[in-house]
Amino acid sequence: MKAIVCTRYGPPDVLRLGEVEKPVPGANEVLIRIHATTVTAGDCEMRALKFPLWLSIPMRFYNGLVRPSRIKIIGQELAGEVAAVGKNVTAFRPGAAVFGTTGFNMGAYAEYITLPEKGGEMDGALAHKPVSLTYAEAAAAPLGGLEALHFLRLADLHNGEKILIIGAGGSIGTMAVQLARYFGAVVTGVDRGEKMDLLGAIGAERAIDFTLEDFSREGEQYDVVFDVVGKASFARCMRSLKPGGRYVLANPSLADMLRGAWASRTGDKKVIFGAAKQRAEDLVLIKELIEGGKLKPVVDRSYLLEQAVEAHRYVESGNKKGNVVIAVAASG
Repeated sequence: MKAIVCTRYGPPDVLRLGEVEKPVPGANEVLIRIHATTVTAGDCEMRALKFPLWLSIPMRFYNGLVRPSRIKIIGQELAGEVAAVGKNVTAFRPGAAVFGTTGFNMGAYAEYITLPEKGGEMDGALAHKPVSLTYAEAAAAPLGGLEALHFLRLADLHNGEKILIIGAGGSIGTMAVQLARYFGAVVTGVDRGEKMDLLGAIGAERAIDFTLEDFSREGEQYDVVFDVVGKASFARCMRSLKPGGRYVLANPSLADMLRGAWASRTGDKKVIFGAAKQRAEDLVLIKELIEGGKLKPVVDRSYLLEQAVEAHRYVESGNKKGNVVIAVAASG
């Protein structure tokens, strides 16, 4: 089968289209013919092994010091069709349309993948595809939806509260804006100027262009500040919180984690972080919200599998709005 293989750590050019062995499902696994996948910031980080120092060193020992040895095919989410199932699988049948996440092992930049029917939190999550979405749209829903849902739950967001979402125009951010509105919150989104119209269209009451305005200097305070990308100043975010507010970090640095632990212990503002859980029951909830018209993934551009290098370059430009999709043309 065709797949995009990461030949070494580095820029997008390290990705190569190649032929790899088609996987065979185990007794508790589902073989999926992939129709579409996406390019996420996490994919780019894994390709370049560009993580905070405290994480990059163990990742290099796990996946190979010089080049990838365990995770050679990246890609964290997908939509496709069940091609075959293991003898113990009961929830899915061949021909079923599905969407999901791949877990820690990645592997979605390929024509086929095997996933466990009932994955653990590190093994990904799989559910039947929302009937209202195309495969390209469905591929853009699982990871952003699950991450946004996880962190908004950690924030304990309530009806009527005010939330500031930094990085609101990306894959997680666009889902977070919509989910926060679903929970009844008043949403302000922060991102680049070209994404302002998008943020208003998906439900943000206010959109701030961070290239022109400093959200922390306007005197506005929020019940929750959710930094999706982890690039905003810790002090500015804390200053933007109301007394008793919650600062949620999806991608914290080691320094932010240490400062957050101290701030939570010594003050009334709480700093919250932690790896998101990928659970099938939450993916089913995402599916139901999509089918109920409460949630819709945002797709910016689509590329072919052989255009993965170009897709990665575009994502790393920082200009993407929502999600970038890769169409995968699987052979029979």
